[in-house]
Amino acid sequence: MKRHLKLIVGAIALCAVVAVPAWSSGYLLSEVSSQSAKCIECHKVQSPVIYEQWGDSKHYRGNIGCFECHKAEKEDVDAMDHYGETISVIVSPRDCARCHETEVGQFESSHHAKAGRIMGSLDNVLAEVVEGNRGFVTPMFPMGISAAAVNGCWQCHGSEVRVMENGKLDPATWPNSGIGRINPDGSEGSCSACHSRHAFSVAQVRQPENCGKCHMGPDHPQIEIYNESKHGIAFRANIDKMNLDSPKWIVGEDYSAAPTCATCHMSATKDQAVTHDVGMRISWNNRPPRSVRPEVSDAKMNLPGKDVPWEVRRANMQNVCLNCHNQNYVDNFYMQYDGLLELYDQKFAVPGLELMALAKPLMKPVAFGNKIDWTWFELWHHEGRRARHGASMMGPDITHWHGTYEIAKHFYSKFLPELEDLIAKGNASGDEKKIEAAAALEAKIDEVLNSNNHKWFLDKQDPEEAAARKTRQEEFKGRYE
Repeated sequence: MKRHLKLIVGAIALCAVVAVPAWSSGYLLSEVSSQSAKCIECHKVQSPVIYEQWGDSKHYRGNIGCFECHKAEKEDVDAMDHYGETISVIVSPRDCARCHETEVGQFESSHHAKAGRIMGSLDNVLAEVVEGNRGFVTPMFPMGISAAAVNGCWQCHGSEVRVMENGKLDPATWPNSGIGRINPDGSEGSCSACHSRHAFSVAQVRQPENCGKCHMGPDHPQIEIYNESKHGIAFRANIDKMNLDSPKWIVGEDYSAAPTCATCHMSATKDQAVTHDVGMRISWNNRPPRSVRPEVSDAKMNLPGKDVPWEVRRANMQNVCLNCHNQNYVDNFYMQYDGLLELYDQKFAVPGLELMALAKPLMKPVAFGNKIDWTWFELWHHEGRRARHGASMMGPDITHWHGTYEIAKHFYSKFLPELEDLIAKGNASGDEKKIEAAAALEAKIDEVLNSNNHKWFLDKQDPEEAAARKTRQEEFKGRYE
């Protein structure tokens, strides 16, 4: 295991040190160490871009060089001899914690750091089995691994880095800057997922695109939602007023033109410090088929957040919102957001989960071996998430046309007919258990469709509601005729 770097005045390895102010656990060096000086001499020729990026960083101004970050102990799993120095290629959060102890501690408590635990989940079954094969053979994967998982899932969620001889890293697992990368030293996460090497620019970290590497696409389109929102529009129009490279960067003091992802989820306000636990301002976890409170999902991973109620987290986020909006505006927004989640939950998620559970005896047992597996997966994993995430970030088009519209269309035109097909096959099977399961499923469909949420589909809309809607339609026509 890598040990904390010992900075001792007069030591051969490092020159004299000067402690920085008390709010940091890091150190500044009075001059570049002899080890880093040797690295620089070579890399400024062999890797001039890396040298240039480092030269533009705060590390350079503090005389923190290559060796201070890449230093390893001989017993480290990924230690390698590099021109007489013992180093490791990967700089893990544990290494960064030598100086950035608070930030790493917060990060390690977050869901970001645990993203690599997706291995073996339903999503990974898709990438490793359904989409992939074992055709990608490497020294550490002699039986092969799916290139779809390596180039897709692992690059955002993080790989489990495997070490070959002499500290070299298996090509299936490296290069990788997935935010939940499982490192050879046992730590989880990758600081460089956000703080790109080797400049570690705060201006870049604060850009929405920095988060958009992973938070985009059909199942979690946060960057697309942000770009559609008034927040994103204001940011693009006023990017020159954002003061993105400010060391302090407090909303309402250093900038006020627009918020970015970092503003809302991580950065300082007049009342809150910077946090690297992005869950501390989120009051719903919209990842599962049904939204859950964040402390519930934190408890499943035994994260410290299990003891932080959602009301506290919502207050933290509202503290950000109130820099630009009044309390009434903020309260009403959250009522709208919660209302959309309740609609999705009660109209589609709850009955969908119940119907799928009853359909299981009528289905092939293998995951994604049935047409309805795909339909239901996209209903909650893609369309359901889009609707919920869109509402959480004020993206109306994604909430509606890419969210609730798609959910409703596929619930009625695909999901229900596929359930009815399973019932028909079950009844025709001659298998007593399947016939019994088909009857239970049919009864549940009848119950769902006769509920207030779905009875319109059976042309059983309440007469008063039907009359009111007809009146509204006539009023609409009258405005334009």
